[in-house]
Amino acid sequence: MRSRDFTRLTFEEVSFLALVVVVSVAFVALIAPYFGAILWALVAAILFSPTYHFIHSHMPRRHNLAAFITLMTIIAVIILPTLVVGMALTDQASALYSRIQTGAFDLEAIFKQVHASLPDWAHRLLARMGMADFARASETITNGIVTQAQNLAGRALQIGQSAFNIILAGGVMLYLTFFLLRDGTRLMERFRRAIPLEPTRRDALIDHFVVVVRATIKGSVVVAILQGFVGGVVFWFIGVPAPVLWGVVMGVFSFFPAVGTGIVWVPVAILLLVTGQTWQGLFLVFCGFFVIGLIDNVVRPVLVGHDARMPDFVVLISTLGGLQMFGISGFIVGPLLAALFLAAWDILTEVRTVPANDHQAGTGDTE
Repeated sequence: MRSRDFTRLTFEEVSFLALVVVVSVAFVALIAPYFGAILWALVAAILFSPTYHFIHSHMPRRHNLAAFITLMTIIAVIILPTLVVGMALTDQASALYSRIQTGAFDLEAIFKQVHASLPDWAHRLLARMGMADFARASETITNGIVTQAQNLAGRALQIGQSAFNIILAGGVMLYLTFFLLRDGTRLMERFRRAIPLEPTRRDALIDHFVVVVRATIKGSVVVAILQGFVGGVVFWFIGVPAPVLWGVVMGVFSFFPAVGTGIVWVPVAILLLVTGQTWQGLFLVFCGFFVIGLIDNVVRPVLVGHDARMPDFVVLISTLGGLQMFGISGFIVGPLLAALFLAAWDILTEVRTVPANDHQAGTGDTE
């Protein structure tokens, strides 16, 4: 089938294309409030499509049942554990804030103890850095921690007040996931035919998108869950307050290659060591380097491979930008947009270089 020459369109055809653009923009604006639900439904369908096809292969005529079983698997493996962790996180954050407010967790006394335990060279270093007035510095840090705790408690209250919207968005996500699992192949073919690109480039972009989604989920989210879980268990074992809270924080920071979980466990280990809790501090240092750290170095390459591997600085910048623009969904949207950006420019580079190389090869053959 020959492609249409869009430089020779009639007025009616131009009007119809304008109508398509206007209706499409209006539809996008209409579903924009549920962008997060749609995105996570698409991610879940892509991630669990092998599970659906495996179940469907054992019941070829039961499309609905296979999709329903896959959906129940998603709920059991993803949704329910997330709800449990979320409730525990809210409880521990509120309890920690209450302990700070009542003085049961005296941050200023802890800072004073740390300051008294520092060696002479550390005091001289602090003096050269203009931080000799440790009382003022500890007060500033304490006030900052209290402010962040108040913000966290306020956010937890806001989440509770918007529970209906969260439940509605979750229902939309599960509803869409069911149909994307059941009709995903047919919908993908319609989507492929609708994209106004040359088939080879179109298929390359779509295939790269699917690879990056799976790699991002497996390489980032799975690693974050593992690091957060191990970090929380270690904190619980050595008696650090609110281990679920700190485990979630470590899981979040694991998304940032230049930061990582060390931004959480390193200061805690130093605090334990200088306050006389030696075995707890040494145990945390050992687990931080040889357990939590190795999860990223060993598990991520196995799950991601080299197909969707991006430079760390690109992952960091795209993740931060995604969080700024899309909120929590930016963990996925940012790296995906970065990966598609790189893929599009790689394809453009191949398009511009391959014909020239082919032409040179053809010229060489004729000589």
